[in-house]
Amino acid sequence: MHPISRRLIATTLLLAGMTTAFATQAQRAADGLTPTINLESTLLPTGWPQEASQTTATGPQVILSPAPRPGEKLFDDPPPRDGGWKGLARLLEAISPGVDTSIPLTPSQVTDRISAMMDSGRYAEALDVIDRRMAQREAENAVGTDVQLMFLRGRALAGLEKHNEAIEHYLNMTTLFPELPEPWNNLAVEYVKQGKLDMAQDALEMALTANPQYATARANLGWVQLMQAKKSFDDARNVPGASRAAQQTSDILRP
Repeated sequence: MHPISRRLIATTLLLAGMTTAFATQAQRAADGLTPTINLESTLLPTGWPQEASQTTATGPQVILSPAPRPGEKLFDDPPPRDGGWKGLARLLEAISPGVDTSIPLTPSQVTDRISAMMDSGRYAEALDVIDRRMAQREAENAVGTDVQLMFLRGRALAGLEKHNEAIEHYLNMTTLFPELPEPWNNLAVEYVKQGKLDMAQDALEMALTANPQYATARANLGWVQLMQAKKSFDDARNVPGASRAAQQTSDILRP
């Protein structure tokens, strides 16, 4: 094949790969007394990207040693199978020494991949990627705080049942970003796991103060109030009707 034709084929395939690499993935919404899984509802309407926040403080970080280099790949994906035109494109790129033709993931693609890990229960792996990404951003002197990445770290800690660390992390987020309802909501979920219902109620009321239309926190508040009612009925079982009310409330709360 003529060298010019080979270059045209490689260029066409590379442009097609770039178009695919920048496609975004849909994120699922949370419901019930469960943690919010993303900050899209709060961040997107304002129009500012995740990288644009000027707040520089972050939550607890674990920086691996050695720290990842800027541009280092975060995910250990298996290499694509050789063959066909894709194999040819890789071969042509390899004959350009010193030129890195890989396309780095965008911040939204990174968080989508991490969310997918946690959706499949791979919390430890997700936490490792999050900490590596945070260290990578620090090495790159990235501007601002990646709020979505910070939020995902709290979810990973909770998934690993490191509830005290998750509470500390979400509390830090509520200090840095009090206008975001999602960290308040997830903080309430962690309090419920520890039986701290009054503190959970306070956190949910703060979430609704930040955003009165936040339906997840509104529903969660209802569940917490039912739990509080059951506890009150349990504590007053000697009062006529209290035992029956406790049982009825328990039936409502049963999954």
